[in-house]
Amino acid sequence: MAPGILVEEAQSTADASPSVFKHKNAYRNQDAPRDIFPDGIRTSGQHPPLYDVLKPYAEFPKEIAGPTVWKREDFVNNPERWVHPFTDEEVQELSDTADAFIASGTPLTGISQENFPLPKLGTVLTNLRDDLLNGKGFILFKRFPADVWGAEKNAVAYMGLGTYLGYFLSQNGRGHVLGHVKDVGDDPTQIHTVRIYRTTARQFFHADDGDIVGLLCVHRAQEGGESDIVSVHHVWNTLQQEHPDVAELLTKPIWYFDRKGEVSEGQQEWVRQPVVYLENGGKGRLYCKWDPYYVKSLTRFSDKGLIPALSEEQLRAMQILEETCQRLALHMILEVGDIQFLSNAHLLHARTAYKDFAPPAPRRHLLRLWLATPESEGGWALPMPDSDEKKRGGIQVNNTPPKAPLDAE
Repeated sequence: MAPGILVEEAQSTADASPSVFKHKNAYRNQDAPRDIFPDGIRTSGQHPPLYDVLKPYAEFPKEIAGPTVWKREDFVNNPERWVHPFTDEEVQELSDTADAFIASGTPLTGISQENFPLPKLGTVLTNLRDDLLNGKGFILFKRFPADVWGAEKNAVAYMGLGTYLGYFLSQNGRGHVLGHVKDVGDDPTQIHTVRIYRTTARQFFHADDGDIVGLLCVHRAQEGGESDIVSVHHVWNTLQQEHPDVAELLTKPIWYFDRKGEVSEGQQEWVRQPVVYLENGGKGRLYCKWDPYYVKSLTRFSDKGLIPALSEEQLRAMQILEETCQRLALHMILEVGDIQFLSNAHLLHARTAYKDFAPPAPRRHLLRLWLATPESEGGWALPMPDSDEKKRGGIQVNNTPPKAPLDAE
C-alpha cells in the first residue's frame, strides 16, 4: 500500500480488513496543506493493523536477546549509563537557538531541524536516537532550565530538542502537539471519556500512540507521580518462562482498544488488534502496543453486543502482564528540569498516583511530546498501513490543525 494515502477500516463489521478511503480534501499526509499544517505534514492517526501480515504465535521468538533486553539491576546503581546532565555549553546553545526561533515569529507548530539548528547538541541527540530505537530505549536528561525560562521558551526549546529524535504528533482530538500532563479535575473513574494523564490517578504500564514519548518536568507533585519503565523484551522472556499461555494470548488480534470519542469521520469507535506484534519485515522484532485503560473502557459497546466482552482469560492475562511489569521495572523520580525520552516500541511505562501541593503552589506539570520515526528513517517496520508516514500514529481527528498550547486547556 502506498505510503501517505489516508487509510481507514471498512465499516461493514468490526473485523473488516482495512480499505482505502479518500477524505473530502484528500492528499498525502506528508504533503498536507500548509494553511492547516504549518510544516506540511499531517498526523496519520490511529489505524487497525494490516491483518493479513500479522504473524501467528508459532513464529514468535521463545527468547529475545540483545540490547533491548535489560534488567533493572543493569541500571539502578549505574546512573552514568542512562542519565545525561546537559553541560553549560549545551544549555547555552539550546538557549540561543530558542531565542532566535522566538524572534523569527515562526509558529511553534512549524518547528523543525532546519529552523532550529543545534550543531553540537544535535549530534548528541542523533546518537541518542539510535539507542532509543534499537538499544535500551530510554534516557534521562538533567539540567534543562525549566524553572528559569518562561513557558514559551520552555516549549520552544523542548520541542526543538524533539525534532532531532522524530516528527511531533497530535496527541488528542484537539490537535495538541505539546501535551500537558496535569490534573485538570477530570474524574478518573470515567475511563470511557477521560484521559488518565489529566488526573492524579495511577497510570498502569502502557505505551503511547507514537514511536517515542518525551516528558519534561516543570513542577513536581507534593508526593507520588513517580515513573516506572520496563523492557518489553525482558517481560516477554519472563512470560515465556512463567506464563506461555499469556504470551500466546497477547499475540492474537482479539483485543479491542477504545478511541474514547476521538474519532474522524468514517472511523469506528475502537480498533481491534493484538497486544504484541512482529515487525512486518525489517529486523522481525517484537513490538508492543498496550494500555489497559483503553481496553477496560469499552463496556458501553460490549454491553450492546457490538464487540465481545473481555474474557476471563483476557482479564487474567492483563493482571499477569501488569504484575510482571511491576516486578521487573526500573523506578525513577523526575525532578524539575528532567527530561525523560522513552521508546514506545519496546518499553512500557507507568506512573504512580500523586498528590499536589495545596494552592497557591503550582500543580504537578509535565510537558509531553509524542514523536514519530518512520520506517524509511530508521523506525520499526510496523504492520500498519502508515508505517512509512513521517507522522505515523498519534491521534488525528479529521483535519483538526495542530496546536501547541503553552498551558493545559
